Amino acid sequence: METITNTLRDSKTARWAALAIVSFTMLCGYYLTDVMAPLKPMLEKELLWNSAEYGFFTSAYGWFNVFLLMLILGGIMLDKMGVRFTGKMATITMVAGTAIKYWAISTHSLDGVKILGMNGQVVIAALGFAIFGVGVEVAGITVSKIIVKWFKGKELALAMGLEMATARLGTALALSTSVPIAAAFGKVSAPVLVCLIMLCIGMIAFFIYTIMDNKLDRSVAAEAGRSGVTEVEETFRVADIWYIVKNKGWWYIAILCVLFYSSVFPFLKYAADLMVNKFGVDESVAGIIPGLLPFGTILLTPLFGNVYDRKGKGATIMIIGAILLILVHTLFSIPVLSQTPVAIFLIVVLGIGFSLVPSAMWPSVPKIIPEKQLGTAYAMIFWVQNWGLMGVPALIGWVLNKYCIVGTRLVDGVQVSSYNYTLPMIIFTGFGILALVFALLLKAEDKKKGYGLELPNIKK
Repeated sequence: METITNTLRDSKTARWAALAIVSFTMLCGYYLTDVMAPLKPMLEKELLWNSAEYGFFTSAYGWFNVFLLMLILGGIMLDKMGVRFTGKMATITMVAGTAIKYWAISTHSLDGVKILGMNGQVVIAALGFAIFGVGVEVAGITVSKIIVKWFKGKELALAMGLEMATARLGTALALSTSVPIAAAFGKVSAPVLVCLIMLCIGMIAFFIYTIMDNKLDRSVAAEAGRSGVTEVEETFRVADIWYIVKNKGWWYIAILCVLFYSSVFPFLKYAADLMVNKFGVDESVAGIIPGLLPFGTILLTPLFGNVYDRKGKGATIMIIGAILLILVHTLFSIPVLSQTPVAIFLIVVLGIGFSLVPSAMWPSVPKIIPEKQLGTAYAMIFWVQNWGLMGVPALIGWVLNKYCIVGTRLVDGVQVSSYNYTLPMIIFTGFGILALVFALLLKAEDKKKGYGLELPNIKK
């Protein structure tokens, strides 16, 4: 069949400009996602929150997505209504949730108010964060489908890698700038106000993108009229969910995703404490070593994506990434390896593994799932992933508290527990081994079904 070629997506300037705009929107979203993480001490000092209230607030991000299935409903809406409508709704939701969150932590009108027996300020801030969580997750799957729309058959993995790198930059900026901003303005709410302003700009940027998207659709229709070759786009039906869930390849990617991300993000939540307890790093700088990881992924994820685009070997890349994950957590679990240079080396290797798997995993989904079902497929993968990201940190915390306390140490005049991290690292190693198994199963399924995971994305 003749292929349509003279459309807006064939302009390098247009497709890379579209990527830049939607990536900026996601940078703004990821900035707000992590902006509160370094502010816990200030929340306790300025707003008198305790650790339980902070934990309640941070858990709010996934409430609606996981338990009310808002993420899956967002994926269905994306496939039914398209990227323009869904993206607008998602960005508006992000702004609305952030506005509620900012109001809650900046006002005195909630002082002394109890909601469901809890601090009213915490509850309203958590509600805003939960609403924002719906918006940013749906925006994420919308941007994934946008990138496929513009880059399928072209530099797809590189484009997805650059978008992920931009999102990681938002995380890095949040972790590095929130405390200085709060200190400069003398208010813990100041960084959230900065995020709200950025999200408004990101929302406007996405609305500008929709103009380009509309032009793309018109150019496709015009070219189809000239050539007599029509790009047939079937309508998504809710029954198509059954097609997704009975697809072995989709399940292998979804399970690989939850295992892989559960071996990295929950690990990072405990990595600074690991540096203190095992490697003897001073608490004031313990976060610097694991902080190397996101900065490395900013450079490496697009690099490996470019390799996948031009050389292929997507399933093999995921297998190598899983092997590196196993290697890192196995070495972290060995008690005698307690020198700081070892920790730095292992974090660098983990960063390489963390760049390899996503660079190949997300661009592989369009090779397995038809484009009309892509939004729902991505949403369901994210939903499965969120269960792991909710459960694994709680599991590791429970294991540490029950089995790994080996004594106490004095910190600022207070006795705190010391931990042996061998067992948690063995658990993370187990996740890595399972990830390797499913990566191998995915490669076998690709060989059986001919998805083309080992082939380049760029079609010449």
